[in-house]
Amino acid sequence: MRKPSVLIVDNCLHGMGAGARSAGEELALQLANHGWHAIATSSFRSRLLRLSGMILTIWRRRTGYDVAVVNVFSGYAFIWAEVAVRLLRCIGKPCVLALHGGNLPAFCSRNPRRARRLFEFAAAVVAPSRYLATALRDYRDNVRVLPNGLNLAAYCDVPRGPVEPRLVWIRAFHSIYQPRVAVETLARLRAGYPSVELTMIGRDKGDGSLQSTRRLAIDAHVEAAVHFTGGLDQREIPSRIQCGDIFLNTSTIDNMPVSVIEALASGLCVVSTNVGGIPFLLEHERTALLVPPRDPDAMAAAVRRLLEDPVLAARLSRNGRAAAVESDWSRVLPQWIALLAHCAASPANSALALAPKGRPA
Repeated sequence: MRKPSVLIVDNCLHGMGAGARSAGEELALQLANHGWHAIATSSFRSRLLRLSGMILTIWRRRTGYDVAVVNVFSGYAFIWAEVAVRLLRCIGKPCVLALHGGNLPAFCSRNPRRARRLFEFAAAVVAPSRYLATALRDYRDNVRVLPNGLNLAAYCDVPRGPVEPRLVWIRAFHSIYQPRVAVETLARLRAGYPSVELTMIGRDKGDGSLQSTRRLAIDAHVEAAVHFTGGLDQREIPSRIQCGDIFLNTSTIDNMPVSVIEALASGLCVVSTNVGGIPFLLEHERTALLVPPRDPDAMAAAVRRLLEDPVLAARLSRNGRAAAVESDWSRVLPQWIALLAHCAASPANSALALAPKGRPA
């Protein structure tokens, strides 16, 4: 039996040197490795050109795919999803919406009619976390949870406990990820642990956060202990994570960050803010230590607990690795394949007619 062909609509900037592959690019790669024909769009850096590329690909290659996956984010990217889904509906192609981003619930609450209309057009809606599925159930009450996939074999499981004061932070340098908090945490640890070091991995998003974080390290007299690597290729991440024992996640808005799952898969002890989808992903004192956002004192105190309690560190390391197994592609990809095959086998109009409606406004 012929395997269906799939079109994936997302920010496909990995080939343009934009760091790690997006969720859509990674899904396209995994499907292609499994024998599917997968088309991904769009790779233009300009927002306008990227949208144009999506529209042209959806139309020009309409005979070359059976089902589409449209990745949905808040803000400007929400418009891309709206345009893509409307065009797919016009040409009779079933589509699956893949929800992303910790800010999406707030965006939808400000734009409920747009959100409900978009969700109703889809044959299926998936989210990488129970957080998004729960937060957006007013617009679609049958959102299916499909975790962000990870190739677990690429990450060496090195159990921790006891741990050394070697900290790792991975995220883009942007204000919502609060990179300064990681440096402030290190500064608070310096007196008791003069050998503490922090490796910060991530590309500059251009809002001044990188420059501000560098200045803070200098002003706090810890610049020699902070190592900025810049954005790295995805293949470099597993080995770089292993340089640390404790992973810091300092974000103020979050959903199901892949960087945290990568840290769990590597056996690192995770200290994270308890925002958005994080409490759905991590369990306090079982798989991680959770602290309030924008609170370097609390984060430093959590790090001290790990440094002073090897039993706690070993428990978090062991349980974290076990939790990461749920995101391995060997478990996630079969679910994607079954869903896409089902949607591709159903005419778009029938799928839309059968799709459950969101709750009334």
